[in-house]
Amino acid sequence: MPAFLYRPAAPAASASSPAVLLLMEAFGLTPHIRDVATRTAAKGYVVLTPDLYYREWPHNKFGYDEVEQAMATMYRMDFGQPVEQDLKAAIAFLKAQPDVSPDRIGVTGFCLGGGLTFLTACRFSSDIAAAAPFYGMVLDDWVEAIKDITVPVYLFHGGADPFIPSERVQHIEARFKDLGKAYWLKVYPDADHGFFCHERSSYNAAAAEDAWQALTQFLHQHLNRVS
Repeated sequence: MPAFLYRPAAPAASASSPAVLLLMEAFGLTPHIRDVATRTAAKGYVVLTPDLYYREWPHNKFGYDEVEQAMATMYRMDFGQPVEQDLKAAIAFLKAQPDVSPDRIGVTGFCLGGGLTFLTACRFSSDIAAAAPFYGMVLDDWVEAIKDITVPVYLFHGGADPFIPSERVQHIEARFKDLGKAYWLKVYPDADHGFFCHERSSYNAAAAEDAWQALTQFLHQHLNRVS
């Protein structure tokens, strides 16, 4: 599974840095995702962003006007053991880096990657310290698996998202509440799906800037502690 690995320009104050696993959109490992990785690394994190469509090589990256092709590729993914093994391998790779503090790894992602960030929190809470999914579609069995989450989660959604209706977001939130899990939820009423990406027609500058500030504060709070 190919991946891009980014390191902060400034050396860490301690012997090792916190790290972030950044998971891609349904359109593949796009320049936008690499831009987010660069911005995140500039905040002091080692960042790994894997190409989760590697089984579809070489036709595994799509323009934002190629929605049908991107969705078809996403739906061909096996969200069972194959994807879970990919996520597990990516986390293990980060943990093995000599400049990474293995107990200070966060996960974030957008669209497809938002859903897989949620899945990572459900399946691999013992290996990460925090998760921040952006407008991820969440399968029913993942909602059930919220009971297994033991890390803080920050969920970002757009109130005008046609793929994830507000009723679904409310259902997910109710499950977190009922189980007493540590979570935060931010819904931007006028934001559409993909509001964080400046290359998409659904880009919402105000929501994207607010979400970036919230994300970086969340990561700082939960990943910059030193054991």
